[in-house]
Order: sequence, then C-alpha cells, then structure tokens
Amino acid sequence: MKELFPAKQVWGFVFSLILTFVAILVYFFNMSKATGMTIFILTAFIQAAVQLVVFMHARETDDSKSIFMTLYCAIFLALITVFGTILCMIWGWSY
Repeated sequence: MKELFPAKQVWGFVFSLILTFVAILVYFFNMSKATGMTIFILTAFIQAAVQLVVFMHARETDDSKSIFMTLYCAIFLALITVFGTILCMIWGWSY
C-alpha cells in the first residue's frame, strides 16, 4: 500500500503551500519594498522548481538533460530581456 501513496507529490504540495504562505506574510508584515520583492522572487523561483521537478516529472524521463538545458536557456533569455529592458528604461541606453 505504501507504494500506492504519492508521498512525493503530497510533500511537494505542502512545500508549495508553505512557500505561498511565506509570500503572503510579506503583505501582512508590511515589509519594505526591497525585502518584499526579494522574498517574492526567491519564493517564486523555488516554487517553480518544485513544480517542475515534482509535478511535471522533469527528472523521470530519459531526456531530462535536454529538458533542463532548455529550461536554463529560457531562464537566461528571460533574464537578458528583463535586465535589458530595465537598462533601457533606467539609464536611457539606446543604439
């Protein structure tokens, strides 16, 4: 019976709830903007990793290496886009 109980998924769900609760505490404790955004970003990335590994079974396939390589490339491109946009908006840098 133990092998039929999805313990990994239950723990992933509980951990996701804890991360969501931590993010909600930022609002209730009225933290500063910098502290709040840091906690939001950290909990969001950790929760995305939990979702990917636990619920989308990224490590359980034969081509998990390509899945994670694609993920790393997507994160890299997203960071370039976000920081490039911030660079243009804050410092007015243009071609």
